[in-house]
Amino acid sequence: MARLTRTFVDGLGRRDRTFIEWDDDLPGFGVRVTTTGAKSWVVQYRAAGGGRGAPTRRMTLGTLATLTSEKARGGAKDILATVRLGGDPANDIAKGREAPTIKELAPKFLRADAKVGRKASTLALYSLYFKVHILPAIGSKRAKDVTDAEIRKLHRQIGIDAGKPSTANRVVATLSGFFAWGTKAREIDRTDNPARTVDLFRETSRERYLTTEELARLGAALREAETVGLPHLVDETKSTAKHARKPENRRTIIDPHSAAAIRLLILTGARLREILHLLWTNVDLERGMLFLDDSKTGRKPIVLNAPAVQILSALSRVGQFVIAGRSAGTEEEAPRTDLHRPWRAITKRADLQGLRIHDLRHTHASVGAGAGVGLPIIGAILGHADAATTAKYAHLANDPVRRASERIGGDNAAAMGEAPPPPPDSNVVVPMVRVRQ
Repeated sequence: MARLTRTFVDGLGRRDRTFIEWDDDLPGFGVRVTTTGAKSWVVQYRAAGGGRGAPTRRMTLGTLATLTSEKARGGAKDILATVRLGGDPANDIAKGREAPTIKELAPKFLRADAKVGRKASTLALYSLYFKVHILPAIGSKRAKDVTDAEIRKLHRQIGIDAGKPSTANRVVATLSGFFAWGTKAREIDRTDNPARTVDLFRETSRERYLTTEELARLGAALREAETVGLPHLVDETKSTAKHARKPENRRTIIDPHSAAAIRLLILTGARLREILHLLWTNVDLERGMLFLDDSKTGRKPIVLNAPAVQILSALSRVGQFVIAGRSAGTEEEAPRTDLHRPWRAITKRADLQGLRIHDLRHTHASVGAGAGVGLPIIGAILGHADAATTAKYAHLANDPVRRASERIGGDNAAAMGEAPPPPPDSNVVVPMVRVRQ
């Protein structure tokens, strides 16, 4: 034994068998020499605070090419100090290598029973985020080693590089839920949540409310689509135009169930899946009610107004679902998944490009707010679980603030000789003046 200086170690030659030369000054620190002459620094200790019964651990610190003798000695001292405090660095590294990756844990997180109360639609969205965004970027990383910097990088790639800030925010929220679940279920050995420190992008509101004139155009296009059909526009300058149908045959008629679905969305303010997954057993025409077994906010009743009752009464019952799909009436009947094709055709005809189906729900609420229906009632109609969700329609309400503004503006315009004053309104808010005693 001797002090392991670089000069001494360089002088060690290879032997018939691999051997370790131990340092004379620092017990447990040594250099291993293989039969080929390759040399590497090692540290050896007894776990669990030492003792004859404790298991022996040996760790490789690095090769002579990567570590000087002094750096290797310093690293060995740090490890041995950790051992004296009850640590077991070698075992910790071994456990780290066995720690599951995000890809290995994802199937457990995405099980339907992983979290009570999670909707099937939410689960499908989470699965999509993992498949498209999360797994390709950090799926091979051990969950316990993922850093907030890596999640920020993914967030920027989706939000800035791909131009999808809303999706980027949803992906981070999904990862936050993943780490919260993993630590609580003891599947991930960490105490922090790296997704919670990520600053989300500011999202602009996408709510759109149809005007009376736009609703009229939508209704006209809907009636045309279900009767004579919507015309196909053919570019006669293209060579393929000669193969197109004759002008009188260039029309597409949408089926009555698609038309009924769109009308019910407008008239009830229901969510798309609440209408597409609606069963005839959920419909009570006598009481004018829909009783949904499961919606985004749980069990939910929907009041049917007279126009909605009329639509449902006239609709043919093909299968168990109100909005019949291709599999209606068969043993493998399933609800329709979307209304993409008829919706695109109708909105194009009505010159309402960019209008989303969900905007019909916003329009339903906006009409109610403008008519003076209170926000709590609108929230009840839409099935909002949180009053804050309904509050976004407050600026549309015909409330005292709006009426007061109309009165003041009208008086000012009349004083300028540009408009007559508004008629007296007992509901106008009049400020009270304090009288000095």
